[in-house]
Amino acid sequence: MQNRIMITGAGSGLGREIARRWAREGWHLALSDVSDSGLQETLKQVREAGGDGFTQRCDVRDYSQLTAFAQACEQKFGGIDIIVNNAGVASGGFFGELSLEDWDWQIAINLMGVVKGCKAFLPLLEQSKGKIINIASMAALMQGPAMSNYNVAKAGVVALSESLLVELRQQEISVHVVCPSFFQTNLLDSFRGPTPAMKAQVGKLLESSPISASDIASYIFDEVGKGQFLILPHEQGRAAWQVKQQNPQAIYDEMASMADKMRAKAKAE
Repeated sequence: MQNRIMITGAGSGLGREIARRWAREGWHLALSDVSDSGLQETLKQVREAGGDGFTQRCDVRDYSQLTAFAQACEQKFGGIDIIVNNAGVASGGFFGELSLEDWDWQIAINLMGVVKGCKAFLPLLEQSKGKIINIASMAALMQGPAMSNYNVAKAGVVALSESLLVELRQQEISVHVVCPSFFQTNLLDSFRGPTPAMKAQVGKLLESSPISASDIASYIFDEVGKGQFLILPHEQGRAAWQVKQQNPQAIYDEMASMADKMRAKAKAE
């Protein structure tokens, strides 16, 4: 059996849309989430889209649950060809307000959940010469204010993916990391670049409307097919990343002014 894909956090949102996109190509899907009802709905939609598979409840904080999920993939599918480490949680708050428990929770799910997913499935990927798709966030690249624990966890996913990209090439395992925009169109609403050209460049991206989870899933499918490592589904995310590579200080200044506005708004409320 070929064309076997595993997705964590498949019970809703982007995880479900990734499942539906691969299902349309007739893939066999191993779906996991902490929500049983969400998983059942995703499996129903996967079957309607032309795919099939099974579901297994899995909390990515628990390595034994991930290794059990990998064993189920081996038993039911005879292996796995793609793993999608998608399970994640959002959180926010200024650094001074975040507790160490907030940090532990965020890192345990959004970073260590991805580490454990890669570790649990690596033996199967070595057999199939498969692919790893890790879902990070534009927050990993842009470090927006009032979400330092989220930024750090997602930046860790990018660094892990870069590490695996170079380490696993010899085993012919390909690695991809996806950074969807966290703020959608308002990430750079108030961006003021130092040059008219940069303002014009960023002005264009503000006209674009947010894209749906379904659009993002299709973009991921296409970019993985092309062998692209860093996948930035949002046009404004791609433009912002280009600006940051050329002039990081402009982005830091913009983020600092965003932080000021957020603080002012919080005080007003």
